[in-house]
Amino acid sequence: MKLRHAMVCASNQNRSMEAHALLKKHGFDVSSYGTGAHVKLPGPSIREPNVYDFGTPYRRMFDDLKRKDPELYKRNGLLQMLKRNLNVKMAPQRWQENGIDGAFDVVFTFEERVFDMVIEDLQNREPILMRSVLVVNLDVKDSHEEAAVGARLALDLCQKVKCLEAVNAWEDEIDDIVMRFERQHRRKLIYTIYFY
Repeated sequence: MKLRHAMVCASNQNRSMEAHALLKKHGFDVSSYGTGAHVKLPGPSIREPNVYDFGTPYRRMFDDLKRKDPELYKRNGLLQMLKRNLNVKMAPQRWQENGIDGAFDVVFTFEERVFDMVIEDLQNREPILMRSVLVVNLDVKDSHEEAAVGARLALDLCQKVKCLEAVNAWEDEIDDIVMRFERQHRRKLIYTIYFY
């Protein structure tokens, strides 16, 4: 059985989408989500973010920012990011509303606050399938450069877990996998196993 992966950040724009695009390119079954109340993108100042509802198509966000200030949003990389996103999927999705997407085997978050929100949401769901899910957090700064690094690290860990999927043993080996990953990359992970 092919493992299902979910990449999760706050707005389903930068970190989760960079990882989604990379894992998809490598043939993984992957989806991506955000956990925030709204999708927030930087605006002309810190007090003026661009705020959208989850489900607003990336194309509409792209057109909106291009209309507002094409030079600013080209310079800060948002237009390029949104182009990437619309080539991966139609619109940002909210983790807390993903029930119809089914169960995942690996959920990867890029911020401890997002990890906590995913765990809280899983605790509020009734475990019906008793199917295990590995929830992992790797803190990644929300910048285009760090998102690319985080995506490569997420891919590396997912490839390590994938090596064990044929024997259905990843749950037994996850502590060793994480320890080797942390030693190799000098990055600390937070992780837990939950059940659907």
